[in-house]
Amino acid sequence: MLHEQRGIMRRETMTPKERWLAVLRRQKPDRVPMDYWATPEMDQKLLRHFGYDDIWDVFRLLHIDRAVVVAPTYAGPPRPENANDFGVIFEKAHYSSGVYDEAVYHPLAKYKSVAELKADYVWPQADWFDYSSLPSQLAGKEEYPVEGPFSEPFYLYKDLRGMEQSFVDLAENPEFVHYCLDKLFEYEYERILRTFEALSGKVTYIAVGEDFGTQDDLMYSLQHIREYFLPQMKKMMKLVHEGGAFVMTHSDGAIRKVIPDLIEIGMDILNPVQWRCKDMEREGLKRDFGDKIIFHGAMDNQQTMPFGSSDDVRQQVLENLRILGASGGYILAPCHNLQVITPVENILAMYETAYAQGWQ
Repeated sequence: MLHEQRGIMRRETMTPKERWLAVLRRQKPDRVPMDYWATPEMDQKLLRHFGYDDIWDVFRLLHIDRAVVVAPTYAGPPRPENANDFGVIFEKAHYSSGVYDEAVYHPLAKYKSVAELKADYVWPQADWFDYSSLPSQLAGKEEYPVEGPFSEPFYLYKDLRGMEQSFVDLAENPEFVHYCLDKLFEYEYERILRTFEALSGKVTYIAVGEDFGTQDDLMYSLQHIREYFLPQMKKMMKLVHEGGAFVMTHSDGAIRKVIPDLIEIGMDILNPVQWRCKDMEREGLKRDFGDKIIFHGAMDNQQTMPFGSSDDVRQQVLENLRILGASGGYILAPCHNLQVITPVENILAMYETAYAQGWQ
C-alpha cells in the first residue's frame, strides 16, 4: 500500500501482525498500529456506509490492524435457552441505540456456603469445548495478530452471584469468593493452555484483566485487589508468557493506583487508557510507565468520538501520537467499544489521521 504524506510516498513494509509485534518487542514499526473495538450495531453502521458485507473489508480499507479473535466451539452438555456455560441466563435489554445481554438468573445466588456449593453445583469444564477448529479460524487472516481467550473471572462471578451480592461477598464471605475464583481461574487457565496447544505459537496476546476502576477511583480497595485478584492473575500471565504471547490487561476507569502492581505481575499492554478519568493523564502515564508497558487505546469514547467534531478527533489522534507514541510503545484504538451514536465521519477522521501521521 502506498500513502503520500508531505510529498513523500510511503509504503507499508510490515503486515499488521508484524507491526504489532514490532511495537510489543520495542522495535520500530513502519507506522503506529491501529485497532478497532465496536458494538455490533456500529459494525452494521459502517458496513452500510461502505456497502460491504464483511467488516474485515472495512478493516482492510481503513488500514486497521485488527486482531483475529479465536474461540473454541462448544461441545458440552445441552444448555438452557439463553444460558452460558455456567448456567447464567440472559435476556436482551434494549436501549435507545442498541441491544445488550443482561443477566437475569444468577445460579450461585442461592448458596450460603462452600459446602452447599460443592454438594450441588457443577462447574463447566475446558473439555466441553472443541479446539480443533481454531487453526481454520485464521484462514485468510494469517497476516493479522491473534487474540486468544479472555480471562476476567470476577466479571463471571458477578453474573453468577448477582452484582450486589458479589461485592458484599468480598467483605463478608471471603472463603466463598476464593473458592469460586479458584474454580474460574482453573477453567480459564485450561482453556488458554489448550488454545496454545491448538495454535502452536500463533497467538499474539491474551487479555488477562478485570475492571478495577470507576470514573474517579478504584472499584475495590487495593487490599482486596491484592488478595482476590493479583495472585491468580500472576499465574495466568506466567502461562501466557510461557506460551510465547503477550499479556493485555483490560481495566476501565481510574486505575493508576494499581498499575505498578499489574506491571509487577507481568502486564505487557494496558488497555483502554481512559485518560479523562481521575489521575489518568496521558503525560503522567507515559512518563511513569512508558518504559515498562505498551499503551493500547486512548481515543476517548465518552466525549470525543461520539460527541466531538471530526477536527476534535483529528486533534486527539495527534495528541496521542505525540504523547503516548513518543519513542514507540503505542497502539491506537478507541478506549472501549465504539457506540452506534458515533458519527462515521469521526471514525474515518480517527483512522485516516492516524494512518497519515503515524509513520515512524
